[in-house]
Amino acid sequence: MSASDSTSPAQAAPEAVAELINSLGSGPGSDLGWTQEFYEWMHAHPELSLQEEHTAHAIAEKLAHFDCEVTTGIGGHGIVAIFRNGEGPTALMRADFDALPVRETTGLPYASTVDGVMHACGHDVHTSSLLGLCAVMDAHREAWSGTFIALFQPAEEVTQGANNMIKDGLAEVIPRPDVCFGQHVVAGPQGTVYTAAGPVLAACDTITVTIPGLSAHASSPHLGLDPSYVAAMIVVRLQGIVGREVDPNDFAVISVGSLIAGHTNNTIPSEAKLVLNCRFYNTEVRDRTYEAIERVIRGECLASGVTGEPTIEYSARGELTDNDPELFRTVRPYFDAVFDGQSQDSERWTASEDFSEIPRHFGCPYLFWTVGVTPTEQWDAATPAPGNHASDFAPAKGSVHTGIKAAAAAVLGYLGV
Repeated sequence: MSASDSTSPAQAAPEAVAELINSLGSGPGSDLGWTQEFYEWMHAHPELSLQEEHTAHAIAEKLAHFDCEVTTGIGGHGIVAIFRNGEGPTALMRADFDALPVRETTGLPYASTVDGVMHACGHDVHTSSLLGLCAVMDAHREAWSGTFIALFQPAEEVTQGANNMIKDGLAEVIPRPDVCFGQHVVAGPQGTVYTAAGPVLAACDTITVTIPGLSAHASSPHLGLDPSYVAAMIVVRLQGIVGREVDPNDFAVISVGSLIAGHTNNTIPSEAKLVLNCRFYNTEVRDRTYEAIERVIRGECLASGVTGEPTIEYSARGELTDNDPELFRTVRPYFDAVFDGQSQDSERWTASEDFSEIPRHFGCPYLFWTVGVTPTEQWDAATPAPGNHASDFAPAKGSVHTGIKAAAAAVLGYLGV
């Protein structure tokens, strides 16, 4: 099915969808008031990637209240819920639910109770919002037709969760989606939704480079082969790739996140290790850059007389998040209707995600957007607002409800009747 074929089912008028969504209550005692309580519980009880057992159990407990088919334990702690509502297309919405090894400093009354672990990237908002969308889809079946799939993904922070679910037979558990949706909270004015066609998140890879040397006493460097020196030269030369080999109109980042060599001051180490983080908006630029990185590594080793072969290992790949233009044109009017002046064009974000692995596996178009969650007074202040992965990242009250509205705008816009 082509992108244009798969995005055509949207029938409901944006104004009608907006009227339904904007009527949804979020305060205590309302139909969706429990989502804030779930968010606060989840924020207080974070679990690291691949360890999300209790979070997955809590999600499954909430899903048990809805008329849907729930499958748990996919690729670890992954969960899917299938809502069937007659004939029509199939739309999937994904949320991630792992936390980070960050010590929280927000001072929130529901701050993390787990020392050194925190929901510093907003996955608690994503999950609570998707659960809220499940409630909306279950309660308002008169407003849509087809199949809705809620996918709760673990282990996003280590870029393993999506592929783990795929490898564990995701395609055998759910019907093939016609479209996939995902969202992410960011530092930005509270209640603002950002969308765009084309690349919106960077592709990324981790590259681990091990350089063999020859150990010797530090007083006699001529008797050894110093891998620290080789590593230092490689670090310098890597930045020349971006500065002199990548077109200035293209985007590329090569960051050396770790350089480890030796443990004492009086010994030439036997090896050095570099860990690189690389990001791109264009896979052709990525491939050319990786060729250059490997050339520089091997060239510097050769120039320094390294006798062994350096090892170059790629891991933690995050594919480019590249929104389908036709699906964007289909869904954007619903964001505009629901959020009025707070529906805006997004700029490219240099962060990376594994969300796109899911629609790529199914060969379907997708749309991924961001939601601003910074309290208004904090955003208007002169100092920069805390961003994702910061120890004081604290989404504003009402962020979950914004996430529910954004998710509902996309899914009801696509499946609405």
